[in-house]
Amino acid sequence: MKNNYLEKFEKMSVAGKLAAQTLDMITEYIKAGISTNKIDQICYEFIRDNKGYSAPLFYRGFKKSLCTSLNHVVCHGIPSDRVLDEGDIVNVDITAIVDNYYGDTSRMFCVGKTSVKANNLINATYEAMMKAINILKPGIKLGDIGHEIQTYVEDKGFSVVRDFCGHGISNIFHEYPNILHYGKKNTGIELETGMTFTIEPMINNGKYDVKILDDGWTAVTKDKSLSAQFEHTIGITENGYEIFTKSDKNYSRPPYKQ
Repeated sequence: MKNNYLEKFEKMSVAGKLAAQTLDMITEYIKAGISTNKIDQICYEFIRDNKGYSAPLFYRGFKKSLCTSLNHVVCHGIPSDRVLDEGDIVNVDITAIVDNYYGDTSRMFCVGKTSVKANNLINATYEAMMKAINILKPGIKLGDIGHEIQTYVEDKGFSVVRDFCGHGISNIFHEYPNILHYGKKNTGIELETGMTFTIEPMINNGKYDVKILDDGWTAVTKDKSLSAQFEHTIGITENGYEIFTKSDKNYSRPPYKQ
C-alpha cells in the first residue's frame, strides 16, 4: 500500500475537490423557498458538467444524486418537493466519482436565522469532526477517533449516533474499515500510511436512538430532536493526514462567508 498510495491520493484529491466545489457552489442557493429536489438537480448538473458522476444515483436503488437531511433527519434524507423554511437546518451530502475514485463530503447549512440550540449543535459537530481529524497519523487506533468525538460532544450534552459510521473509501464507495464515531482509546486496528476513509459524525441534540422511515433510507431521531453532521474524506500520510474534500473558498461551517 505504501508504494502506490501517492497515485491513489492524487486521484482521490481530484474527486474530493469536485465534491467540495459542489458544496461551495450550492451554498448561495440554500435559502428559504428552494426545494431539496432543486438542490439535487443543480448539484447533479454541476458534477456532470465537471466530468464527474454522482455516486448515490441508483446506488442500491437510491433515486437521487445526493442526500438532503433536514432538522431531525440524521442521514440519507431523499430530495423531494419539500421547500426549505426559515429556521431549518439541512445537511447536504455529496459523493462525486472522477476516474473511478470517490470523494465524499457533507456540510450543514442554516436557512435564515436558526435557533441557538441548532447553532450550538452544528458547531459542536464540526468541532468534533475536526478534533478527530487533527489526531490522525500512522500508529493511532480507530478507537482513538471515536473517543475524541464522543468525549467532546457528550461533555456538551449531545449524543453520538451509533447506527451509522464512517467508512473506507477509494475506488469503492464503502469499504473496510468502519469508522465508529464513539469508542475507547487504544482499541481497534492501527492506522497505516495510505489508508483512506471518511469521518462523518452524526450528533443529536437529544438521545442517540434513530429509526428508519418506510422509504427504507431516511434515518430520523426517535425523539425528534435535531441532528447535525459534517463529513470529510481523508488519507493517512507518512506523518499525518490529507483532507481531500477541503473547500476552495475556506467554507467550513455556517455562516459561510467569503
